[in-house]
Amino acid sequence: MTRVAVLVSGGGTNLQALVDAEKSGVLRSGKISLVISSRAAACAVKRAEENGIPVKILSQKNYTTLNHSADPVEYDRAMLEALNENGIKLVVLAGFLSLIGKEVLAAFPERIINVHPSLLPSFGGRGFYGLKVHEAALERGVRVSGATVHYVDESIDGGKIIFQKAVDVKEGDTPETLQRRIMEEAEWILLPAAVEMICKKIAVEEKET
Repeated sequence: MTRVAVLVSGGGTNLQALVDAEKSGVLRSGKISLVISSRAAACAVKRAEENGIPVKILSQKNYTTLNHSADPVEYDRAMLEALNENGIKLVVLAGFLSLIGKEVLAAFPERIINVHPSLLPSFGGRGFYGLKVHEAALERGVRVSGATVHYVDESIDGGKIIFQKAVDVKEGDTPETLQRRIMEEAEWILLPAAVEMICKKIAVEEKET
């Protein structure tokens, strides 16, 4: 069974989708073994605790330089230590708002994935997260949006695409209604499918070595 860490910062709806997928058997090759949150008050922390998943709080404000600015290197090392201590083989970003550093990226090549609420490369990159993505899509007047699951690299939302699914934008949509439809029709389907696929691949690779 491939051990999976889910990294969160907010409500944890995609974390819940993965928990539900594990319970239903959609996710059968992996086990959610750790949740790392950048915020102690994130609702995702409560979701993890209610489902008996170990939680690690890693707030950037606790990793600072002598002049009290954020120290990304120390934060990255703390992240890597937590992942290694828990035997993690796949890292899933599910609304995680901190950047993944070079050491973690190097330790998990093509084993870190992210779900983004648009059809990348549209409405991706710096500043596009949460409702901001849907606000931009509606302002542009697109007829179709959707979600993307992709590998994470040093770029922002620029890694190799794994899965995409289109979702219609409807007349009268608000950012909130569009967000909900994309979650239900795309994110909560694509993310568990991608995690299962990669967990299965990792299990096969480790069996062969």
